[in-house]
Amino acid sequence: MKATANGGQRERLVIVGNGMVGHHCVEQLVERGALARFEVRVFGEERQRAYDRVHLSEYFAGSCAETLALCEPGFYGASEVHLHLGEAVLEIDRERQEVITAEGRYGYDQLILATGSYPFVPPIEGSSGHARLVYRTLDDLDAIRAAASDARRGVVVGGGLLGLEAANALKSLGLEAHVVEFAPRLMPVQLDGEGGAALKAQIEALGVGVHLSRATQSISAGETYRYRMNFDGGEHLETDLIVFSAGIRPQDALGRACGLDIAARGGVVIDNHCRSSDPRIFAIGECASWNGSVFGLVAPGYSMARNLAALLMGEVAGEFSGADMSTKLKLLGVDVGSIGDAHGATPGARSYRFIDEANSAYRRLVVDASGKKVLGAVLVGDNSYYDTLLQYAQNGIALPADPAALILPQGGGAPALGADALPDSATICSCHNVSKGAVCAAIDSGCSDLAAVKGCTKAATGCGGCAALLKQVFEHELTARGVTVDKSLCEHFAYTRQELYGLVRVEGIRTFQDLLARHGKGHVGCDICKPAVGNILASCWNQPIMDPALVPLQDTNDTFMANMQKNGTYSVVPRIPGGEITPDKLIVIGQVAKKYDLYTKITGGQRIDLFGAQLHELPLIWGELIEAGFETGHAYGKSTRTVKSCVGSTWCRYGVQDSVGMALRLEDRYKGLRSPHKLKFAVSGCTRECAEAQSKDIGVIATDKGWNLYVCGNGGMRPRHAELFATDLDDETLVRLIDRVLMFYIRTADKLQRTSVWRESLDGGLDYLKQVILEDSLGLAAELEAQMQHVVDQYECEWANALKDPEKLKRFRTFVNDRRADPDVHFVREREQRRPATALHLIPTVEEAV
Repeated sequence: MKATANGGQRERLVIVGNGMVGHHCVEQLVERGALARFEVRVFGEERQRAYDRVHLSEYFAGSCAETLALCEPGFYGASEVHLHLGEAVLEIDRERQEVITAEGRYGYDQLILATGSYPFVPPIEGSSGHARLVYRTLDDLDAIRAAASDARRGVVVGGGLLGLEAANALKSLGLEAHVVEFAPRLMPVQLDGEGGAALKAQIEALGVGVHLSRATQSISAGETYRYRMNFDGGEHLETDLIVFSAGIRPQDALGRACGLDIAARGGVVIDNHCRSSDPRIFAIGECASWNGSVFGLVAPGYSMARNLAALLMGEVAGEFSGADMSTKLKLLGVDVGSIGDAHGATPGARSYRFIDEANSAYRRLVVDASGKKVLGAVLVGDNSYYDTLLQYAQNGIALPADPAALILPQGGGAPALGADALPDSATICSCHNVSKGAVCAAIDSGCSDLAAVKGCTKAATGCGGCAALLKQVFEHELTARGVTVDKSLCEHFAYTRQELYGLVRVEGIRTFQDLLARHGKGHVGCDICKPAVGNILASCWNQPIMDPALVPLQDTNDTFMANMQKNGTYSVVPRIPGGEITPDKLIVIGQVAKKYDLYTKITGGQRIDLFGAQLHELPLIWGELIEAGFETGHAYGKSTRTVKSCVGSTWCRYGVQDSVGMALRLEDRYKGLRSPHKLKFAVSGCTRECAEAQSKDIGVIATDKGWNLYVCGNGGMRPRHAELFATDLDDETLVRLIDRVLMFYIRTADKLQRTSVWRESLDGGLDYLKQVILEDSLGLAAELEAQMQHVVDQYECEWANALKDPEKLKRFRTFVNDRRADPDVHFVREREQRRPATALHLIPTVEEAV
């Protein structure tokens, strides 16, 4: 016990493990005011505080440990929780009620084990040393990246969920990736035979080798590659590195060593209240075994953490009674879903199956003997059916007369169930155990927008897979309460962006005032509608944005055709198509940077940014660049930014197509194209994917027969893999399809909506988009191509246009009546270049902030 400020005693609560479940337990305790009752001490073996292991693969896509962290840096200190990172608990002394680390002994009154699991590495001869890599922690990922630096091929042992994630990681590092699985199918726990076959076909189409029914007997030195994996039966596979992902085992060593009851298959035995055989010790998450089962998903661990926090606080705590292991995943860009009794093991169960061999898609619906209740489902290739089927299974909702209709092609997933059909007990968010009733209660308590509901309930803040269902329930409940769900762009236009685009296009409207007069109200507009309409007008007609009628619609960056920086200066970003540049042009950039003393930075998009230009210098700088043959790079606009490329077949011994040539063609065609949000492209010359095309809005990867087209990916704060859209395209067909996809996105997307979010919002998902673009189901193909061609034909470098017009150049003065520089801008020198000395307090517009 420890004395409190008011003379009371606080119990000592120790939590061993700072993973997702351990951290969630801390959050629950803090929310319940547990720090008044307990002195909480948390031990984490890793150096980093709790991070999101569900999205671990994003670490290779550019996320850092801080991005993946589950809390702000000061969370533990502000909550008065003692956090010991990099300090492993080595022993538990149950008699003295102490945990022992290398740093000392710490007493406890209550102890929670949240030590998680560890990767299982099969006892294979020769598996030690450099070949022995696992995929579990950030340190593991750093080790994989280091090993991949001088490797050509990588193999993952294990074709389960984490194994396929690891294969994707190897592929993202530029390696030829292979998966070796002992079972006769991939993801054998979640998928049946047909589902595994469909997944195998899709993954092989992405260039990943799949080897099933292979038992690795030994690992020896290779001839062509570093190692040789020798399989049972005499076959072998050579590779430069091996990642083991053959399952997990409960991290129960501490409990085992101190004499706690351990389940036959591992894991600290717990009761319905997560209590071990020692009444003062609890276990939650993957280190715990309940009723002989260990749960390898985060949602059951969160449920244990919530129940235990309530118990410790003396609240009425629910009992842990198992967990729904349904999962919705995207593996290497392929949708995979598994619900309930996916294998039909329940006596009397019957199945409906839909098999699409042409597209490697598969759906299975498992129903009970009566044919009235859903028991489970398997989905491969399209998860748009998942949410509806999950609600049928979880809530015992009666099936329609023809159950097969739930998995047959609909153009939009399973027939919509409707929020009104869900009972209040229906789980909307399984990560945080948020029911429909909880969402309704949040609305009744005053949450009037979706962000407020998320903040109140935490729904859709875990894996995010329930976001669409949450939105559906939220809007339905508002309507049921007599609240009109207003989708107006703003107070001046009672239309969505999509509707306004249609009005502008159909009626040939070319100015904001004309649109406002015909279809809006008021006289001047606002910071929401003016940039949105300016974007629409640019997408339709591609007039110079510095024309007098259009200037008032632009945000700060578009107004000055440069990105404003934190100290009030601007960046200059000339276009370098495909990353290809001549020595003469490199010299010009260097000369301009020296003349105006600009900070220079090579970007991830294969361009050179010049920072620190004052407003009055912009025309001078651009005059010199344009004279040298450069154009604006549109870094300031919601438009096409870059087309990244590798060197392709021209130089690379692995390249099979001229990726630079295609990148130049695409960037030249789509430069200046305005859209709801910024657009990034990439072209890779082979499946090694050095240009990272699968993280772009438009990604193109060369094959020996042509080009594979990927669409609607992006990096950034919400990374999403692009999806394979069409294969083995010739040059002309590729460009034609990109025309259609981009123009359809521009026509139908919401304001400031990335292609990835737009794709997720489409009714019917990727299949619907394929029907529109590839099959011309709406009869729009020719129109979309013509509209794109109009934009292309209207292109003019915006800076070249401005430099020809003295009236437009008047805008580039710090002071209207004075040509002097801004006296408040100061610089310092660091690493041989100048940097801002202080930051001005500039308030961005809504558009800029987003």
